[in-house]
Amino acid sequence: MNSSLKNKFDGIIFDLDGTLWDSTNNVALAWQSALDEVDYLDEVMTQERVRSITGMTYDSIFDKLFPQLDAVQRAEVQALCGKHELEILHTRGGELYPALDETLAYLAGKYRLFIVSNCQSGYIEVFFKISRMEHYFAGHQCFGTKGNPKAENIKDIVNDHNLEAPVYIGDTIGDYDSANKAGVPFIFADYGFGKVENGQIATISNFSELKELL
Repeated sequence: MNSSLKNKFDGIIFDLDGTLWDSTNNVALAWQSALDEVDYLDEVMTQERVRSITGMTYDSIFDKLFPQLDAVQRAEVQALCGKHELEILHTRGGELYPALDETLAYLAGKYRLFIVSNCQSGYIEVFFKISRMEHYFAGHQCFGTKGNPKAENIKDIVNDHNLEAPVYIGDTIGDYDSANKAGVPFIFADYGFGKVENGQIATISNFSELKELL
């Protein structure tokens, strides 16, 4: 493991889905419940379909999944999915990646930690409730707060917390592109949902490798 990145940063900004936890199975169940409430859709929502759109902004997700719907129908489905998602995750949560707690404890002793996700408002708070790891983080931002793309939310975290040398950790090419647009170096978590071929400053295959890397 390359140790040249140790003590190079003053803040670490994490993606959530595919980086800190995997909630796709329960999200699929929640979204299926939502689809069952409307009479103009007869579709099956699978974990694979949810994984295929993970990392996109919440609005873009439903544009991609249901292009055949008109704007009113799509907005209704999105609202229902969001409602059911938060309800089920409040009780079932997602699957925390191995060694998450001990690794965050180590990192929080050296860096300020943050989350920036393309999720809806309330989703990061559910992660905090289920994981009981909110105390490790100094701040967070999501798409649902202002409707801004991830790059702008990364910039907000950097500016609001006066970070001079941040790094972003995520699992998709969208995460890499957002970090790049924000002028922040990127570490790729290849155990997540996407692929990044090049441009990252490092790649990790499990979360605990961050203790050696950073």
